[in-house]
Amino acid sequence: MSREAPAERADPEDLIERIRYIVGSAALDCDCRSRVNEALERFVKMERQRETRRHLLSSRQHRAAIAALVELLAELEEIGWQEMDRTVFSELAHLFEDIAQHAQSGAQELRQLEKTVAP
Repeated sequence: MSREAPAERADPEDLIERIRYIVGSAALDCDCRSRVNEALERFVKMERQRETRRHLLSSRQHRAAIAALVELLAELEEIGWQEMDRTVFSELAHLFEDIAQHAQSGAQELRQLEKTVAP
């Protein structure tokens, strides 16, 4: 399980503005320029939808991971304070830490969703 932060993704709107600048400086007729701009707008819309789906899917994957880890924690009910193998407590503690990490990552994905423009 990776604990690295996700790589920052390029903002499609920034890319589009750079492309528009290049297209704007090219010697294109008005009809061609407007068609390029329309295509760029469609691209931005599709890219926003893709990013929204990606954030939602990622948050669902974190929820599923948390559910699986909670099931593993059921072992906590089966052990007592007199457990001879003390490493079991450390292993269970790691499960709690993994749950916390997944919860943090899932929340971050949902906050990213909150920042996106609705389709």
